[in-house]
Amino acid sequence: MNIKLNIWRQKNAKAKGRFVKYTLEDVSPEMSFLEMMDALNTKLIVQGGEPVAFESDCREGICGCCSLYINGHPHGPGEKITTCELHMRSFNDGGTITVEPWRAKAFPVVKDLIVDRNAFDKIMAAGGFISINAGSAQDSNAVLVRKDKADEVFDSASCIGCGACVAACKNASAMLFVSAKVSQFALLPQGRVEAKQRVQRMIAKMDELGFGNCTNTYACEAECPKGIKITNIARMNREFIGAKVGAQKAV
Repeated sequence: MNIKLNIWRQKNAKAKGRFVKYTLEDVSPEMSFLEMMDALNTKLIVQGGEPVAFESDCREGICGCCSLYINGHPHGPGEKITTCELHMRSFNDGGTITVEPWRAKAFPVVKDLIVDRNAFDKIMAAGGFISINAGSAQDSNAVLVRKDKADEVFDSASCIGCGACVAACKNASAMLFVSAKVSQFALLPQGRVEAKQRVQRMIAKMDELGFGNCTNTYACEAECPKGIKITNIARMNREFIGAKVGAQKAV
């Protein structure tokens, strides 16, 4: 395969970025997208150029670091895959591939295709944890959890925090991510103890960091590599309203 690349280059968060065109020959259809990027960088280095900065770690669809906006889609044209799971056979020989970083105020560009997603860590630090003393590990049957609830918890906890939901949303909303993290605790008895404080603190931090609001376009669910459902947002809203009403009654 011979491909044309239109890649966003930006020195740092304050610099003005621009698209730069490259060509790459003899690309194997079996290459992963990141292997293709490695081949491009090898070519640039040999030619004395500056390699394209992009992030990756596990390359197994687990860590979410490989987040790239490819041809108008977070993680590219595939369904329920991360960029590292995308292969070049998904593109046409001789075609042009446009690669950009996530576009969101809360995700400033570090360099080229790398953005700072520390905002997600700050949201988790605000309330995405259980701080009560739960003691040592109990027998698996000691705390009963319904099978359907356990399945929902697992589905919510499968969110890898890549930020595709933010990149897909026209408002750069982080509500799918936040609601998934709220849900993974709200559905378990251990998480109910701090449920009211958790949802209020996480939403407050999300708003503080500059993420937008949800307008129910479902783009986040459609582009999520782990298939996180938008029903989590409805659950988070119920948790938030319940916590607010409870706080007003207490006053």
